Amino acid sequence: MPDEATTQETYPPPPDLARDAVAQPELYARADADRLAFWADQARTLLDWETDFTQTLDWDRAPFARWFVGGRLNVAHNCVDRHVEAGNGDRVAIHWEGEPGDRRTITYADLARDVRRCANALEGLGVKAGDRVALYLPMIPEAVVAMLACARIGAPHSVVFGGFSADALRNRVDDAEAVVVVTADGGYRRGAAAPLKASVDEALGDPARGGRSVRSVLVVRRTGQDVAWTEGRDVWWHDVVDGASEEHEAQAFDAEHPLYILYTSGTTGKPKGILHTSGGYLTGAAYTHRNVFDVRPETDVYWCAADIGWVTGHSYIVYGPLANGVTQVMYEGTPDTPTRERWWEVVERYGVTLLYTAPTTVRTFMKWGADLLSGHDLSSLRLLGSVGEPINPEAWGWYRRHVGSDRTPVVDTWWQTETGSIMISPLPGITTTKPGSAQRPLPGISAAVLDDTGAPVADGQAGYLVLTEPWPSMLRGIWGDDDRYVETYWSRFPGRYFAGDGARLDEDGDVWLLGRVDDVMNVSGHRLSTAEIESALVSHPSVAEAAVVGAADDTTGQAVCAFVILRADAARAVSGEGDEADAAALVKELRDHVAREISPIAKPRQVLVVAELPKTRSGKIMRRLLRDVAEGREAGDVTTLADSSVMGTIRAGLQGPAADG
Repeated sequence: MPDEATTQETYPPPPDLARDAVAQPELYARADADRLAFWADQARTLLDWETDFTQTLDWDRAPFARWFVGGRLNVAHNCVDRHVEAGNGDRVAIHWEGEPGDRRTITYADLARDVRRCANALEGLGVKAGDRVALYLPMIPEAVVAMLACARIGAPHSVVFGGFSADALRNRVDDAEAVVVVTADGGYRRGAAAPLKASVDEALGDPARGGRSVRSVLVVRRTGQDVAWTEGRDVWWHDVVDGASEEHEAQAFDAEHPLYILYTSGTTGKPKGILHTSGGYLTGAAYTHRNVFDVRPETDVYWCAADIGWVTGHSYIVYGPLANGVTQVMYEGTPDTPTRERWWEVVERYGVTLLYTAPTTVRTFMKWGADLLSGHDLSSLRLLGSVGEPINPEAWGWYRRHVGSDRTPVVDTWWQTETGSIMISPLPGITTTKPGSAQRPLPGISAAVLDDTGAPVADGQAGYLVLTEPWPSMLRGIWGDDDRYVETYWSRFPGRYFAGDGARLDEDGDVWLLGRVDDVMNVSGHRLSTAEIESALVSHPSVAEAAVVGAADDTTGQAVCAFVILRADAARAVSGEGDEADAAALVKELRDHVAREISPIAKPRQVLVVAELPKTRSGKIMRRLLRDVAEGREAGDVTTLADSSVMGTIRAGLQGPAADG
C-alpha cells in the first residue's frame, strides 16, 4: 500500500470500535429530533450543577446568546473536585514531561489540592470574582493550575501565548484590564532557557505605555535564571501558593459568568478578545472531547500536543479532558529536542492512546522521514486527531499509516477560537472517513455552505461555511466591543455565524475546508483555494511541505506563487553546484503537476524551493510574509516568527535557479 492516501480512498470504522464506541448513530437521531433537548441532556449528563437551569437557550437578543439560563455551577469543581469525590483521586490527571527530561506525575487529588492553594493565593493578592487575570506561562502544570484557580474563584483568565512579545502582552493586559499577571522566570525551548519574566517587566515597566491595571505579578520558578524584581508587586509562586491553605470552598457561578478571554487576530490589526462563559462552554468542550475522541477515562492516555496559549489548549488540554476525568500527557518543548524522536519516546513511555496535533507537525514528521518512528512501539495508539488547518490527503494518509500503523481512525476536526469546541468532525465509531475531509457537523451542530447570495450550494460546489443555529460553546461577544462582534461574525449572512472560512461539499455532501476566505485567490475570474493547491503540491513525491499565496498580477488579477520544502532525497538531487538544470526541471515538473491535479488555471506562476517556511512559534505559516516576498515588498513584522532569519533566506533564494517558472 502506498504511504499517501488519495481523496478517493475511504476508511470505515474498525468493527470493534464501531460496536463499542462512545458515540453511536442514535446520537444524530436524538439531536435531529429535538436539538435543544439534546443539549440540555448533554449539559445535565456531563456536568454537575449546583442549581439546575430552567431554560436551555435564550436567543431573544440574537446574536447575544444565553445558554442554560438560571443554572449555576463551578467549572473547577467539575474539572477536579468531583472526580476526587467520586473516588478517582488516585487517577493520574497529568503526566508532565519537561523538555530537559524532568517529569511529574499529578493525580486528580494532587491537582485539586494545588488548585485550592492557588485560589487562596490569588484571593490573598486581592483577586475577586469578575477580576481578570493574565497568564503568560510555558507549558508547565502551574499553567493548568492557575487557569483552574481563576475559574474556581470566578476571575476570568486571559492566557497570552508565551512566545508573544512584550508589546503583544501589554496590549492584551490593557484591553482586559488584568489585575494580576501570572508568569515564570522562563521556559525551555530547543534546549535553551527562554526568558518570560523579562517580557512581563518590559510590558509593565513604563506606566505611561500601559499595564497600569496590574497590581501583582505571580512568578513560577522554572529555569532558575536571574530575574529583575519589583518589590511590592512581584511575588514568587512558591512563597504564596505552595504554603497556602489546602482548604477552599468552590462557589457556584451563573452559567453565563465569564470564564475566559482569548485574543485572536483581527483584520484591523487589533486583536479581538473572544469571550467565553462557563456552562455552555464547558458543556461543548466536554461533549466534543468525549465523543470525537471516543474517550474511556479509565483506560485512555490522551495527548493534545498544543499550547495553552491557543484555544486548542484551553478546550482540549484543560477544560474538556479534565471535565471528563481523563489521564493526559503534557509536554513542555519542541518535537526535535533533544532528538527528532522525542514525541515517539513520549508516546511509548506513557502508552498514549489518543493523539491530537496539527497538520503542520504531521508534515514536519513527513519531511524528517518515517524511519524515526520505526524504533518505537506505538501500538498503544488507537485514535489520531488533526486540528488547526485543513489537512491535505497525503499528510492524512502518512499520519494514519506511519503513526497509526494503518489501523487507527483519523478525526480531522474543524473549529475556531470563536466556536469554543469542535463543530465538524468524523465520529470514529460511525464515520467512514475520507482523507482530508472534516466530513459532517457533529450531532447538535447546524452548518451550511452558502454562495454569495446566502443560498446553500449544491453538492460538489464551494462557498462560505456558516453555522446556522446557536450552539452552547459559542463566543458571547468581543470583550468590550459588541458592535465589532455583530459586524465581524453576523453581518455577512444575517442571522448566521460566519468567521471567514471557505468550504466545498463533495458529491456525498461531506465538507472539505478550503482555508480562510482571504486565502482564496481570484485568478482570471476563477476562485482557487490555497489549501487545494498546497495539497496538490504535497501530493508530488518530491515535496514535504508547501505554502501558496496569491500575488498581484497585471494580467490575471492574482497569480499563484508557491513556496515548497523538498523531501530529503529530492533536496539532495537538486543541491550543489552544477544542478541548476535539475532544479529548473523540478520546478517545471511541480508546475505541471498542479495543472494536472487541479487545472491549468491553478498552475503556479512561480515556484520557490526553500529550506524553511516562516512559522510562528505555534507552527502557523505566516502567509502574509510570503505574500510580501511574492509581490516584491519588504517583509512586514517578523517578531512572532520562531526564526526571523528565515525571511532573509527566502528572499535571497529568489535569485536562485528555482525561482522562476
